[in-house]
Amino acid sequence: MKTVLQHTLSLLISMWVLVGCDHKKGPISEKQNKEWPYYHGSLDNNQYSELQQITKKNVYDLKLAWSYEMEEGSGTSKVKCNPLVIDGILYGTTDAKDVVALDAATGEEKWIFKPRELDKKGSQGPARGLVYWEKEDDKRLFYVYSEYLYAINAETGMLVNSFGGNGRIHFSIGLELGQDKRISQTTPGVIYKELLIAGSFVSEYLPAAPGDIRAINVVTGKLEWIFHTIPRPGEFGYDTWPPEAYKTLGGANSWPGMSLDEARGIVFIPTASPTYDFYGANRKGTNLFGNCLLALDAKTGKRIWHYQIVHHDLWDRDLPCPPNLITVTRGGKQRDAVAQATKSGYIYLFDRETGTPLFDIKEVPVPSSTIRDEEAWPTQPIPVKPPPFARQQMMETDITNISPKANTHVQKEYRKYTTEPFSPPSTQGSIVMPFFNGGASWGGAA
Repeated sequence: MKTVLQHTLSLLISMWVLVGCDHKKGPISEKQNKEWPYYHGSLDNNQYSELQQITKKNVYDLKLAWSYEMEEGSGTSKVKCNPLVIDGILYGTTDAKDVVALDAATGEEKWIFKPRELDKKGSQGPARGLVYWEKEDDKRLFYVYSEYLYAINAETGMLVNSFGGNGRIHFSIGLELGQDKRISQTTPGVIYKELLIAGSFVSEYLPAAPGDIRAINVVTGKLEWIFHTIPRPGEFGYDTWPPEAYKTLGGANSWPGMSLDEARGIVFIPTASPTYDFYGANRKGTNLFGNCLLALDAKTGKRIWHYQIVHHDLWDRDLPCPPNLITVTRGGKQRDAVAQATKSGYIYLFDRETGTPLFDIKEVPVPSSTIRDEEAWPTQPIPVKPPPFARQQMMETDITNISPKANTHVQKEYRKYTTEPFSPPSTQGSIVMPFFNGGASWGGAA
């Protein structure tokens, strides 16, 4: 059986598949024919295209123009790719995590790169996209397969031998992992000048690799800087963990991608929960920089500001998607802002340069833990505005009334559990809303 890459992101492919519309004005102008050179379209992650040929009036005229059949993967990956479109070429990843270049107008395959021929271990998790970099005639694609970061010639599909060792480097560069910890990547990072700033995909069970943020030189493959998301002695945030946490714990990684304010040289990085997701008796404290929106100097990796959106996470409330870089009007003045959507269904809005919240965020008291040795944090930060886009709690009025019997049964079950938001894991059990997957998910906001 084969899977079909047909409009993985319909917004991208639809530039070539509208039939039956009015073409009297001639072909789409060069100005209108926008490309999609970054994951989610642009470095601000707003997933927006200025193309105007498809409208609400003619969208029903869309018909399949072409499809591309790909080799099926292991069954655990699935196609989650957000392809790039550059100079009329679509670059994407397949179900088997191969990299493919297609003529975006016809679907004709120009080349395919199969890392499985070099790395027999296989690769866990999806490959959601690629990073593109060019300087004059040097055009490269970067992505991680298994434990290696590859540099691929965008024109030929061949490895760039001058990068690292024969076109690849071990993705653990700069980390002290040992035999029992692995690191990979599911969502691409961003490039600032000649620095590839990379997040990672690590185990959600112990032992787990740390989720340190790293910048790698796109020309040479050398490590340029590293930011420790589980701080080391002397670093800011070290006192929010047990003393040996940086040696024994992991996670606090950035798996969903990141956004870049290129003009200011600031990279905005959402981080995940520390390992293990639902138990924290071995990591007492707020656990910086887990569950944080980080603003780092893209050139040096130095922290500019941060905001922790979940303290001492016990609910797998990773920040699930890249933040959106937007401009909002406050008090009659325009302010450049960064907006982070969350699994909890709230949006947190900050001044881009200072990290000052644009709306009040209150530390709200939440239930304590009943698990032995667990010390749930007593408050969680909840924004006053905007209102949540997902329900926060199941109420008794939400119970089904499809029949008296069904209502009685669910009422009985409902009363067994706690329903209060941020109720820690317990032997009693909780009804959790939104569920652990969100709220917002890895697709992000537009």
